[in-house]
Amino acid sequence: MNNEDVTGMLDTMIIGGGQAGLAMGYYLKEQQRKFLILDANPRGGDAWRQRWDSLRVFTPAKYDGLPGAPFPADPLTFPTKDEVAEYLEGYAAQYDLPVINGVRIERLWREGDRYIAVANGRRWEAHNAVVATGCSQAPKVPGFAAELSPSIVQIHSSEYRNPRQLQDGPVLVVGLGNSGAEIGIEVSRTHQTIVAGKPGGEIPVKHGPTAARYFLPVVRFLGLHILTLNTPIGRKAAPSFKAHAAPLIRTKSKDLANAGVSLVPRAAGVDNGMPVLADGTRLEVSNVIWCTGFKDDFSWIDPALLDDGGLPRQERGVALDSPGLFFLGQEFLFAAVSATLPGVSRDARYLARRIPVSVTRESAASSI
Repeated sequence: MNNEDVTGMLDTMIIGGGQAGLAMGYYLKEQQRKFLILDANPRGGDAWRQRWDSLRVFTPAKYDGLPGAPFPADPLTFPTKDEVAEYLEGYAAQYDLPVINGVRIERLWREGDRYIAVANGRRWEAHNAVVATGCSQAPKVPGFAAELSPSIVQIHSSEYRNPRQLQDGPVLVVGLGNSGAEIGIEVSRTHQTIVAGKPGGEIPVKHGPTAARYFLPVVRFLGLHILTLNTPIGRKAAPSFKAHAAPLIRTKSKDLANAGVSLVPRAAGVDNGMPVLADGTRLEVSNVIWCTGFKDDFSWIDPALLDDGGLPRQERGVALDSPGLFFLGQEFLFAAVSATLPGVSRDARYLARRIPVSVTRESAASSI
C-alpha cells in the first residue's frame, strides 16, 4: 500500500509514529478504521535511533514488544536503542500500518465536526485526532545556559551521541537522572567528569538478567497496576513522578564514584562564563552536557483545544472539552509506565475503544 493514496476524510489521524502511535495504529487497524499515522521523522524508529550510541533500554525484551509482536530477542536481555528502532520500523511494515514519514505537523485545529492538520503545504482532515508525540518533545535547558562562555561546548542529552563530540578538558553533566548517570559514566572514560544534581532514588538491586527475572517483574506490576490514577497512592505519586528524576536503574551513584566521577550539588547559575553550583562553587569546565529532561510543547495545537497553560485538559488521554481529540504516550497519562514500551499498549487499547467510529468499517477496509 502506498500511504500517500489514503485520501479523503479520515476516521482518525494519529500524529506521531513512535511506539505510542504504532500501538494505536494496531488497534485501529484491528477495528478496520480509516486512519493515517503522520510522523515527523524521516524513518520509522528514528526517535530511538537518534539517541546516544550506547543507550540500552532498562526493561528486558520480554516487556518491550507492542501488541501482536513480541520483541525478537532473549527475554532477559536489554535491547540497544538501534534494536528498538529496527523493531518499530519492522512492526509498522509487519502490520502494514499507514505511516507517512517526514511530516512535522505545523498546526492542528478543530473546524466543525472535524480536525485539520497542516504541514509543508499539505492538509489532512479527520473526525478524530490522536496526539501521540510522546513526552520528549522539547529539550529543557535552564535560562542561564546562554550566559556560559562561548568557549564551552554545550549539548543537550537529546543531541549527545558519544564522547567524540566533546573537546578536551573537564565535562560537567547537569542532571542526575538515568540519562545523566549513563552519559556521565561513559564520558568519564575519556574526560574528567563532574555530575551535578541529586538522584531521585535508586533501585535496590543490581540491574541485569537476574533483576530481569526476579525484581523487574515486580517493578512492572507496580508501574502498571499500583501506581495508576485509579489508586490513592498513584494519584499522590503522579505529580512528584512528573516533576522529579526517575530512580537510578542501571548506573548508581556508587558506580559513578567508583569511576572517578565527582558528584556535586545542582548547577544554579553562571559566574564570569563558568557554571556555579548551589553551594557557590565555580567550576572550570570545557564541556557541559544538559541532562535536564524535556518539556511539553503543544504550541502547534490551537490554544482553544488546550488549557490556559497550553497543556491538554484530558482524563486518561480523552480530551475533556474537545470531542474526538485524544492524547497518548505522555508521562503518567494513566500509570507510571504510560510513556514506556511496557505501558503504552494498554493506554492505546483503552483509547482505541473510545474513539468514535465516523467512517464505516466497510469503506475503511477498502481504503487501507
